[in-house]
Amino acid sequence: MALFRKRTVGKPGEWYYCLVHQKVEEGPDCPAKDRFGPYASRQEAEHAMETARERNVEWETDPRWHDAPPAEREGD
Repeated sequence: MALFRKRTVGKPGEWYYCLVHQKVEEGPDCPAKDRFGPYASRQEAEHAMETARERNVEWETDPRWHDAPPAEREGD
């Protein structure tokens, strides 16, 4: 008996952004390694790349993600 079942059909209302095809899909049509999601709406999925860019900037500028000693970090 398998511990995990491979889900091939998405639930209605689950939206994904496929990185390979660069398009929004309802349900997981492409492998998980090639998509972002699930999103609650088509509009959220359409903005997946923009959201990812914004989060990357936040993480890259967050002092908690750098290797500075605790005494040099802000807010500690």
